[in-house]
Amino acid sequence: MTNLELLPQEETCPPAGPETGTGAGPCLQLWPAREVPLGGVRAMSVLRTLPQRGLPTVGAWCFLDSFGPDRTAMSVLPHPHTGLQTVTWPLAGQIRHRDSVGSDVIVRPGELNIMTAGHGVSHSEFAVLPATDDGTDDGGAGLPLQRGLQLWVALPDGERDRPPAFEQHRDLPTVHGPGFTATVMVGSFAGASSPATMYTPIVGADVRCGGVAAFPLDPAFEHAVLVLDGGLTVDGRAIEPGPLGYLGAGREVLAVNALPETRFVLIGGEPLQEELLMWWNFVGRTHEEVAQARADWEAQAELSDPAAEGARFGLVRGHGPDAGREAGRIPAPPLPGVQLRPRTRS
Repeated sequence: MTNLELLPQEETCPPAGPETGTGAGPCLQLWPAREVPLGGVRAMSVLRTLPQRGLPTVGAWCFLDSFGPDRTAMSVLPHPHTGLQTVTWPLAGQIRHRDSVGSDVIVRPGELNIMTAGHGVSHSEFAVLPATDDGTDDGGAGLPLQRGLQLWVALPDGERDRPPAFEQHRDLPTVHGPGFTATVMVGSFAGASSPATMYTPIVGADVRCGGVAAFPLDPAFEHAVLVLDGGLTVDGRAIEPGPLGYLGAGREVLAVNALPETRFVLIGGEPLQEELLMWWNFVGRTHEEVAQARADWEAQAELSDPAAEGARFGLVRGHGPDAGREAGRIPAPPLPGVQLRPRTRS
């Protein structure tokens, strides 16, 4: 997923620790989502809960959008990424992913896409539309519900310039405990481990529960929950769908009282010990690094062959002059006229 804001905010993510108020111990903070339109008037809108002013990361998780349920077709043209992994988790509907590594796959609910940007990658994402009698899509008429999560994980310094890669996982582990069932998307949870390749200590799980339940956590991690359906009571406070519930670090067990058929996503990881600079679709460390990535993406628009040697972000095949609604690319927004400035945790 791309950040399609026309004037994206820069975010500097300072290392986590007691001096920043994060990673110091258990807590419960509710961070409201903000609605972000992805494109024009008819474009899909998302609810963004990471990054926040004051909470830019949870572990290495640095971006979290939830979208739907609605019937607006996702239509995201080729765009670049650096220094991160994208995590795509559909809840309803199907998404076609194509990238400059050569991937062309459909991801469905219960399946996981992981794209490692490293030094640079580009990709597109389109909703899979119903076919007409002549085998073409119908432009969105009768589009099934679209719903899902798009997340980013910041790559640590030693891995952030690695070659780009992509993997899809259709058989993820499911664990059962008293009052809950969970699918482990990434990392390890409740004794099960995902096969997804990650480069930092991390966890991501899709949990269904009802009534009283308790979930084992790694006390070295900081965690957060995003309620999708139903509701949770944690530490005597209600968490409804919408805000991100930041739980702090140091918890060995998360005890909840859940409404019937509650569903939530748990994310967490070791508190980040590196300062990140995020702008648009780039995760870097300095203003100059982010500015160079932007310049490299814009320079590719002038190349006769974006897949040629030296083209940092490569070519997403299937997008060209004759590709109809899938023609083109997303240009980078202009950089602000000042040095990208830091944001602090609260």
